[in-house]
Amino acid sequence: MPKRIFTFRQGNAEKTADAIAALGVKGANLALLASLDAPVPPGFTIATHAWREMKGAGGDLPQTLKADLRSSVEWLEGVTDRRFGGDKRPLLLAVRTSAGTSMPGLAESVLDVGLTDRTVDVVAEELNDCDFAYRSYRRFIESYASLVFDADLSEFEDLSDRERERAGWSTEPRNVSEWRMLIGRYHDFLERELGAVVPQTPLQQLVEVIQASFASWRSPMASSSRLIHAIPENAGLAVTVHGMIFNERNQKSGRGRAISRDLATGEALMTGEFALGGRIEAFHEAPETIDLSSLAENGDAPFPSIFADLAGHVRRIEAHVGDAVEVEFMVGDGALFLMQYRPARRNAPEAVRVAVELVSDGIIEPQDAILRIDPASLELLLHPTIDRTAELTVLAKGMGASPGAASGVIAFTSERTQAFAAEERPVILVRNETHPEDIHGMHVADGVLTIRGGTTSHAAVVARGIGRPCVTGAGSLRINAERGTLHAGGKVLKEGDMITIDGSSGEVILGEARLIRPSLAGDFATLMEFADAARRMRVRTNADTPDEARAARNFGAEGIGLCRTEHMFFEGDRIQTMREMILASDEFGRRRALDKLLPIQRSDFIELFEIMAGLPVTIRLLDPPLHEFLPKSESEIAETALTLDVDEAVVRHRIQALEEFNPMLGHRGCRLAISYPEIAEMQARAIFEAAIEAGERAGAAVVPEIMVPLVSLRRELDFLKARIDAVAARVMEERDRRIDYLVGTMIELPRAVVRADSIAEVAEFFSFGTNDLTQTVYGISRDDAGTFLSTYVREGILERDPFQTVDVEGVGELIALATEKARRTRPDISLGVCGEQGGDPASIAFFEETGLDYVSCSPFRVPIARLAAAQSAIRLSRAGRTRGRR
Repeated sequence: MPKRIFTFRQGNAEKTADAIAALGVKGANLALLASLDAPVPPGFTIATHAWREMKGAGGDLPQTLKADLRSSVEWLEGVTDRRFGGDKRPLLLAVRTSAGTSMPGLAESVLDVGLTDRTVDVVAEELNDCDFAYRSYRRFIESYASLVFDADLSEFEDLSDRERERAGWSTEPRNVSEWRMLIGRYHDFLERELGAVVPQTPLQQLVEVIQASFASWRSPMASSSRLIHAIPENAGLAVTVHGMIFNERNQKSGRGRAISRDLATGEALMTGEFALGGRIEAFHEAPETIDLSSLAENGDAPFPSIFADLAGHVRRIEAHVGDAVEVEFMVGDGALFLMQYRPARRNAPEAVRVAVELVSDGIIEPQDAILRIDPASLELLLHPTIDRTAELTVLAKGMGASPGAASGVIAFTSERTQAFAAEERPVILVRNETHPEDIHGMHVADGVLTIRGGTTSHAAVVARGIGRPCVTGAGSLRINAERGTLHAGGKVLKEGDMITIDGSSGEVILGEARLIRPSLAGDFATLMEFADAARRMRVRTNADTPDEARAARNFGAEGIGLCRTEHMFFEGDRIQTMREMILASDEFGRRRALDKLLPIQRSDFIELFEIMAGLPVTIRLLDPPLHEFLPKSESEIAETALTLDVDEAVVRHRIQALEEFNPMLGHRGCRLAISYPEIAEMQARAIFEAAIEAGERAGAAVVPEIMVPLVSLRRELDFLKARIDAVAARVMEERDRRIDYLVGTMIELPRAVVRADSIAEVAEFFSFGTNDLTQTVYGISRDDAGTFLSTYVREGILERDPFQTVDVEGVGELIALATEKARRTRPDISLGVCGEQGGDPASIAFFEETGLDYVSCSPFRVPIARLAAAQSAIRLSRAGRTRGRR
C-alpha cells in the first residue's frame, strides 16, 4: 500500500514524486518551504490516493487510514509538545483542502479543530485570554457545522443577534458564563434543527472534517470547475493538517504577504503588506529599513527582527524557484511562519522587467527568462490600452480582431475617413464589412469597426497588418446608410460622433476613453536579444507599404515574407488606372494601362528594397480576382465612366462579366496571370528594375523573391516562370546588369501539397498560405466562419478556431507532408509561412517542430513571433527531439 500521509516541519519534509499531484498546491508548498528550512507550522498532508481509497470505501475513511491518521497526530504531538485534547497545552489544528490547482467549490479551511467544551477553558487559561479562546471556539463550531452538517451560517448570525439583544451585550459576551451560554445555544440549535452534535472528541472532529473535505471534491460547483478546466475526477483531493497559529490574538500577531521584488523596477527589494490589529500597512523598502512602529499602539515596533528574517527566507525561496515570488506569512505571538508561496502575479511590463533582472542578478539563465514570458502578452507592450479606472459606457461587444485601443470620430466610408484625417481628427472607420477598396481609408484611420466578419476577415487581416486596432462582428450595432447613423441599443450616433474601440476585448465604448500609451523600455530590447540568440527560425513581416516595412524593421523583422501587390493598386489615383486596364477591350489596351502602372510599382519596390537593406523581400504577384478593383456603387460607376471617358453601360457590362459565384475559388492568383500574362510581366519588370536601381543606390546586390500565388499544377508554375525568366533576361540586357532572383510559390491548395515534390523541381521556395490552405482543407470561408465556429469551439467540436491557430491534425499534417516531399526533391529549398498563423505562438511551435525556415507575420506581431520562435526552439532542444516530420 503506498504511503498515505506525508509529514513536514521546519528543516524536514517527507518526499514524494510529483508533489503537486500527490499533495496539492498547499501541501506541496509547505513541504518545499519546510525542506528549505523556512519556519512553517508543523503538520502533515493526506495524499490524493487516500481520497481514491475513501471513494472506494463509500465516503468513510478506511480503518487503515484512520490508524495512519492517529499515528500522524501522535507525531505532531511529539513535535509540538502538545496533546490533542490534552488537559494541559492542548494541540489545535487547522485543516485545509489542497488540490492541484485553485478551484472554487472545495471545502473552506476549518480552524481550531480540537476545541471542545472542556479544552476551550484550558486554552483560555493558558493564554490568559477568555474572549480569544471562546471566539475561536465559536468560529470552529460555525465552520464545522457548515462543512460537515451543511448548516446555514446566517442561522448562527441570527442566533447571536437574538442572544445579544436578550442579554444586553454591546457586541460580544462579557465573561466566561455568557460565552458558555452562547455556545450552549449553538449546541441546542444544531441538535434541535439538524439533529447533529459537534463531537467532543478531537480525533473524531478531525476524522469528520477530513471526510467532509474529501467529499467537497465531488460537490456540484467543484465538479463544474473540474469540467471547465479538464481536470479528471480521479485526480483526487489532498488535505493538509497543521498546528494552529494565533495570528489575530494580540499586537504581536498578524498576517501578510511579501513579494521578493519591486515589480515596478524589477529590483530585489521586498514589497508587500501586513495586517495587524485591523489595520493594513504596505511596505516597500530594503529589508533592513522596514519598521512597523506605525502599527503598534505604543509607537514601538512590536517585533523588529521579523522582517529581516522574512526577507532572508523570501530571497532564498526566490533563488530556489528562480522567479519572483509572493509569500503568504503569519506572525503568532511574535513568531514568524510561512504558509504558502506562488510566482508573483505581474502584468506584461513587470514580467519582462523581472525576467531581465533575474538574469542580471545571476538567478536564472537567459533561456529561462525567455520561457517565463507569454508571447501574447507582448501585445500589451506594443499598443495603447484603455485606462479601466475611469467609468466607461460599453455600446456593444464584438470580437477583438487586432489589438490595441483607439478613439476617434465615426466615419462610414473610406472617403469620409480620409476627409476627417486631412483635418487631423482621429477617426474610426465603421463599416458593415470592409473590402479591398477600403485600404486607403483603413490606412489613415486610427481604428476599424465592422458589424460583420470574424477574426480572420478582410478587416481583421488588414488591420493587424498595418497595426490598427480592430473590432469585428459587432452584430448588435446597426448602420443606417441612408440617414448616416449608427444604432447601438437605445442610442443613435451619427457621423462625427466620438467612440472608442478596444481591439483586444472587442468592446465598443461611447465617447473618448483615456488611453495608456505603450513604452518599449530597455528591458524589452534585452529580452528580444535573448530571444534572437536562442531561436532558429527567422521572422519576416507581411508588409505592403513603406510605413509597414519601417515599423516591422523597428520591431526586428528580418525581411518581408509577403508583399501583397494588390494593396498597392488601391492607393490614390492608381485604382482608376487599374480599372482602365480591366475595362480595356484587348491586350493592347491592357498593356497601355499597365505601362502607366509600371513606374508606380517600380517606385514602390525600390523603397521596400531600400528599407529592408539587403534582407529578403518576397513579392507576391497579383492575387485577387479583377472584380474586386471595379466600382460597386452607382456613384462610383458614374465617376469611373467619367474619368476613363467610357459609357456607364460598358462599366456595368464588365462588372457583370467578371462577377463570380465563389471568387475565393475562381479566376484569381496564377489563373489570372495565365489568362493575362501581361500583368505578371509588368510586375516582374517592375521588380527587376527596382532591384537593380536599389542595388546601385545601396552598393549591394538585391535578391528579390517572386511568389506565384494559388498554384495547384506544376505546369502553371512552368508557364509563369518561363515568362518571368524572359522578362528578367530582357531587363538585364537593357540595363547591362546581372541580378540573382528566386521564383517560388505559395502553397495554399491541397493539390499543391500532394504534388509538392514535383512543384519543388521548379519552385526555389515555398511559402505556406495558411489562411487559404485552411479554407480549402475545411471547405469553410473565413469571412463567413464567425457565424458558427464559435459554437463549434463552445461545444467542444473544435478545440480552437483553425483560422487563428493551425489545425495540426489536418492542415498541419499537410504542411508537414509538403515539407518532406519538397526537401526530398530540393534539399536546400526555403520554406516559410506567410498566413496570419505566422504570428500565433501555438502555431509557431508546430512550424519549429516541422522544421520550417521562417515565419512571416504583420509588423506588430514580429516581437511576439521572435519570442515564440525562441521558446519553441528551447523546448524542442530540452525535450531532445529533432525537427522534421513527426
